[in-house]
Amino acid sequence: MRSQSRCLFLTGCPARPVVELIGGISRKMLTQPLLRPEAHGRVRRHVCDEVPPRVEYERTPLGAPLIDPIHMLAEWARANGDAVLDALDTGPEPVAHSD
Repeated sequence: MRSQSRCLFLTGCPARPVVELIGGISRKMLTQPLLRPEAHGRVRRHVCDEVPPRVEYERTPLGAPLIDPIHMLAEWARANGDAVLDALDTGPEPVAHSD
């Protein structure tokens, strides 16, 4: 799942559990994929007036309907990931050309 989709799917979760769920991702790498969805109006960013600084993201009404398709894509990837990797290992099927 692309990082933008993954972040949109997890938006609304506190950052620390999201970092743990995704694994091995820095806060910077968690924030960068949210810049485009924010610019497109799919997520809303709120800077909390705290020390240390904290930023929260939430899905907007425009972004909320994307959750079901993202979930379906994630399920497909889980179910078919091994087959995709096997196909990548074996290489592309030869393409028949008709003259």
